[in-house]
Amino acid sequence: MLTIFPFRRLLIGCALLLLPCAMAYPCAAQPQRSLCNKGNNEFQAIFRTGVGVTVESAKSEGLSVRQCQASLQWKTENIVVAENAAQIDLDLFGVDLVKNGPVAAFQIKKSAAECCASYQIYSLEKPPRLLRTITGGSIYTASDRDLDGRVEIWTDDSAAMNGLDGIQLAYMEYPPACVLRFENGKLLDASGEFQDYFDGIAGRIREAMNPDALQEFKRSDGRLQADISSDFDRIVRMRRVKIQILEIVLAYLYSGREQEAWRGLSEMWPAGDVERIRREIVNARSKGILSQVDGVSEMNPRARQLAGAIYKQTEVTPARAIYLWRPEPSNSADYTALETEVVLDLVIDSAGKVSSAAPWGKEGTADDGLLSAAREWKFIPGLKNGHSVASQLRIYTSLRR
Repeated sequence: MLTIFPFRRLLIGCALLLLPCAMAYPCAAQPQRSLCNKGNNEFQAIFRTGVGVTVESAKSEGLSVRQCQASLQWKTENIVVAENAAQIDLDLFGVDLVKNGPVAAFQIKKSAAECCASYQIYSLEKPPRLLRTITGGSIYTASDRDLDGRVEIWTDDSAAMNGLDGIQLAYMEYPPACVLRFENGKLLDASGEFQDYFDGIAGRIREAMNPDALQEFKRSDGRLQADISSDFDRIVRMRRVKIQILEIVLAYLYSGREQEAWRGLSEMWPAGDVERIRREIVNARSKGILSQVDGVSEMNPRARQLAGAIYKQTEVTPARAIYLWRPEPSNSADYTALETEVVLDLVIDSAGKVSSAAPWGKEGTADDGLLSAAREWKFIPGLKNGHSVASQLRIYTSLRR
């Protein structure tokens, strides 16, 4: 099966790779992670229920334009999911969500200038219908991180936190993450189940923090307004540590540990400004993504299920590609390596995301660029008795025609 992807053609072969037809036009710029970016990709597939999906370049007077549109079809009917959008990503297709049945999920960004995107979840039962819309995150990725059969939607609270105490989102290395789960028609905050992830963020920030800059900041007014005429380098140091403190506090706060969050704020923030910034954080958070949830997951993180079965490729209807890409080589040697056929063994989770990627066989090799890209590929997951499951997939890749 020949499938065209950015920046050149990539030949992908695997057993029983049926139905999808994906095409991305060559692009000289950096690869875009969205399925359709400024009209440059196309994808079509039909699910077993008879509901089809199309993501393609938008049309104006019969001609393709540098915008994207998406729709769902069944029989002679058609639902327009989005049109004239800068980016559309098909994040899920044919994925089972608890008591919601098989769904398709679209990430939609209306314009490139917007900080954030919306996430729309549609039922794939006939007739398809919109089940939920989430707004306020800069990017959304649904996955089964623990391979336990439960799908979480990973995003951030960018819209709410952009401009917090004068800090623009672009300067935050770690915007506050949110882990959501859509089950039984309800959107739940499941962030508290993944405290290890948030602890990792807080740990990395603490390691990077400059102790001298922290002490300088603690002696400031917190707003840094009184230091406008001070040494520029000093202001940069204090501004950086201010952002780091906020990122640590938000990591604890969004993972359900308010006491740790406020204790850390009190320890690191200028004493006379703690209550003010605390109110600012609470106010911003109350208007963000968590205002859209229906409740908090009651699952104890220590009681999470162990990884479930990972089915062999021969035991399922194999996973099928939605979007495969790789970075453009930076030198001629890398181009030469790309001409070699590479066989990869993948584990695709029940959400169609790559859980692991490795060269096939004891002597198999693959360049770092391919392996890194492969971990971000998107698939229609393998199906067992009509339900999405984690499965193995062996895939052949080459840039040769």
